[in-house]
Amino acid sequence: MISAQAWADAQRLWGFQQMGHELRPCSVAIALGSHDLGVADTTADLYHQGVVPLIVFTGATSLTTRDRMPRGEAEHYRERAIKLGVPADVILVEPRARNTGENIRFSRALLEEHGIAVSSVLLVSKPYEERRAYATARKLWPEVEWVSASTPMSLADYVDSIGDAHLVIDMLAGAQQRLMIYPQQGFMVEQLVPEDVAVAFERLRAAGFTSRLVAGIAERK
Repeated sequence: MISAQAWADAQRLWGFQQMGHELRPCSVAIALGSHDLGVADTTADLYHQGVVPLIVFTGATSLTTRDRMPRGEAEHYRERAIKLGVPADVILVEPRARNTGENIRFSRALLEEHGIAVSSVLLVSKPYEERRAYATARKLWPEVEWVSASTPMSLADYVDSIGDAHLVIDMLAGAQQRLMIYPQQGFMVEQLVPEDVAVAFERLRAAGFTSRLVAGIAERK
C-alpha cells in the first residue's frame, strides 16, 4: 500500500519531470528505447502530425527488456511505428545504446553518417524521464535546440499501465536522483531543483523507494 504522503511526493516528482515544452517542427525525432512502447506510439503520432520528417529509434536491450524485446528496443520501436503507419524509409535504427548518454551520442553519429543536417531535435522519452533526458541531451549535443516530449498522461494512468505503483515510484526516485547528482559527474547540465522537490525525493528515499537509486555516488549538497 502506498501512503498518501508517498503518493503526494511521487506526484511532485512526476510534475517536475514534465518539461512543458510547446511542440514545434524539428529536424528529427530521437526516441529513447526502454520497456515502454508508449514512447514509440507517441513518436509515431507526432510524425503523423507533421512535427518531424525523420525518426531515430535508439536502444539495445537491458535486464528489463531482453525478454520482452529480444531484437532490441530500437528495433521493436521501429516495428511498432511501422504498424502505426510510419513509412519504414523515414526511420533510422540505432541498436547499440545502453544508457541515455549513449542514446544521444550514437544517434548523433548515425545522423552524421547519413549526412543529415540537424538544427533541432524532438526528444521523446518516458513521462517520468523528460527532464533527465533533456539535461543529458543538452550536455552532449549543445549545438542543437531540444524539444522534450512524452506520452501525455497522469501518474495514476502510468501506474495503471505498468501495474506496479511501487516500481513506478522507484523509477521516479531514480530519475530524480540522477538529475541531482549527474551534473557533478559531467553527464548532464545542471537543473535547478526546487526545495519541495528535493524534500519529496528525500522522503521517498527514506520510505524505501530505493531500488532504482545509484549507489556509491555522493549526493549534491
